[in-house]
Amino acid sequence: MALFSVRTLGFPEIRRDGRLCQLPLRKGMALLVYLAEANGSVGRDVFATMLWPEGGEEVVRARLRRLLHRLQLTLGDDVLATDRSTVRWSSAIDLQLDSQLFEQACDRGEFERACRHYPGDFLEGFSPGGCPQFDEWAFFRREALRGRAIQALERVVHDKNAAGEYMTAAAHAGRLVELDPLSEVYGRHLIRNLLLAGDRATAQRHLEALTQRLHDELNVAPESETRALLDAGATLPIEDPPSTRYVSGGGVHLAFQTYGAGRIDVLVLPGFVSHVERVWEEPRCRAFLSAITEMGRLVLLDRRGIGLSDRVGFNPSVDATAQDIGTVLDAAGSRRVVLFGASEGGPACIKFAADHPDRVAGLVLFGSLAKGSAAPDYPHALQASQYDAWLRQLVAVWGGPAGIETFAPSLSCDSQARAWWAGLLRAASSPGAIKGVLEALRDMDVRHLLGRISVPTLVLHRHGDRAVRIGAGRHLASHIAQARFVELDGADHWVFAGDQQPVLDNIKQFVGSLAA
Repeated sequence: MALFSVRTLGFPEIRRDGRLCQLPLRKGMALLVYLAEANGSVGRDVFATMLWPEGGEEVVRARLRRLLHRLQLTLGDDVLATDRSTVRWSSAIDLQLDSQLFEQACDRGEFERACRHYPGDFLEGFSPGGCPQFDEWAFFRREALRGRAIQALERVVHDKNAAGEYMTAAAHAGRLVELDPLSEVYGRHLIRNLLLAGDRATAQRHLEALTQRLHDELNVAPESETRALLDAGATLPIEDPPSTRYVSGGGVHLAFQTYGAGRIDVLVLPGFVSHVERVWEEPRCRAFLSAITEMGRLVLLDRRGIGLSDRVGFNPSVDATAQDIGTVLDAAGSRRVVLFGASEGGPACIKFAADHPDRVAGLVLFGSLAKGSAAPDYPHALQASQYDAWLRQLVAVWGGPAGIETFAPSLSCDSQARAWWAGLLRAASSPGAIKGVLEALRDMDVRHLLGRISVPTLVLHRHGDRAVRIGAGRHLASHIAQARFVELDGADHWVFAGDQQPVLDNIKQFVGSLAA
């Protein structure tokens, strides 16, 4: 049985029994890669539309027949199985696909092996030309795999650093820097591990290179934490973000952090994207989270499918996210918790508070809502069609600072904030994955749970919020017994953007009344 290996990570190539197949046909390569990724039969009409979008039906079918014939002449008659309507790789060969090996290693938690399987981005530098549908498919696949690669590299850097293998940690941190050169978090990982390994000269060069990139691209200087690394020397006496821990629950591994101490815990569940390590990179966000630690012990998590938690093959529901909350609270040894649900994080906090009032001391909802799309009796959200149009627009510009003008108008012209948000999006999810998450949120409805909330509740909403209308906040407060509603000035949807002090003052007063 012939062994065919298909390389898709990096510039694509096909090998038969270890020997490179000379395949000058770009559309032929595109067809073979798509077939390998599909792992089954693909309709001839799919390839016709994808590879010759402008041609007439008969012309396109003839071109496809000629292409298949040329591929069989090049690779061998036994390689492709075809009939009148479909094409697939033949079951008579052994097919090995590198992207599949990479994802299987990620699924097993073998992150160092996964990193070895990822030499470059999916179909890097390749396009069949004049095939926008194929290019779009490749873009979504590339971003999904890239997100998993970043996650795997982050896990290896964390594990190798904890084990004292600083040069190995630095090597993997260097790959993170290559994937996101403007991330100071990744830059600090690299510089810190080089210092711990005793290579101060290389650490100095990387700090200088990072400083130059930030100046050239963003016209900003590195943060004080970054500059302090070399000043501190080998002891590195600087305040690091809390360490990331993992707990298994519901068949997935969840990333979470705890920070600080107190008589009460405050669990923060952000909106549709999160990343428990990169949130500390943004100074305003770091200041907000640090202020929370003055009220109690902070518990921060990435829900399943997002950030450093395991990717999943389905859209995480409100019930699944509520289950994640319970799993993390158990792992953190939490006895009394105030749930802080921001934006789309609110519904899962509502679900958990309704089901487990004995574990919840209080509930804070910021810029949140009870239903993802409008209905005749719920006019406080976008119509489903409007939501879908917004989602398409968001996904189309993924990789840049998508949606920042809506989420944080006060920061929309801040180059450093824009770069941080773009990097957070890329690290937290991929266009295809986030599309599924947001589709699940569109269909979400927890209105039936509001009457079951028996814990003290504080609802905060900025009156000019462009992402979630203030009517959604008023609806929450009016349907939760004894909830207190506070309307705040401003238009920022992000809790840490704009004037965060009134938000913190209200939360501090609320948490203080519960801890008394």
